[in-house]
Amino acid sequence: MHSHIFQKYPKHERSNLIPILQDIQEIYGYLPEEALRDISEHITIPKSSVYGVATFYNQFRLTPLGKNIIRVCRGTACHVKNSANILTALENELGVCAGKTTRDKLFTLETVACIGACSIAPVLNINDEYYGRITIKEIPKIINKYRKEDAMKKETEITVSSE
Repeated sequence: MHSHIFQKYPKHERSNLIPILQDIQEIYGYLPEEALRDISEHITIPKSSVYGVATFYNQFRLTPLGKNIIRVCRGTACHVKNSANILTALENELGVCAGKTTRDKLFTLETVACIGACSIAPVLNINDEYYGRITIKEIPKIINKYRKEDAMKKETEITVSSE
């Protein structure tokens, strides 16, 4: 499954752990359980050590991302403008805590230190779209927009595949 990645790295070389993790995540978007086992065998360290490194660095993910990545800015300007309440409203609307993906894999909710759009605080970002001066009452409408888009895509896929 990952043999093409392992060809770049000599066996039993522990110093290659992080580059291998980065390569695996670049391909899959996260680190599948099977990959952690394969890495452990390739560089001959316990799987618990591979897991420990993967969980220590927040660049690594152990679960796949949702189709829509929601990032809530928690920088100073956004914090002052109540981004904590925006985050809570999103958690309630989606039924997940920050750092998690919804069961239907449609949304992943994350917090970021600063989006860099302080002049329009509080700010959230969904994929490539930015929402500034966001209010709690706008949250359901914004989330429903993405739910409807997903439903329309699914309808189109069903229609196309049945023709």
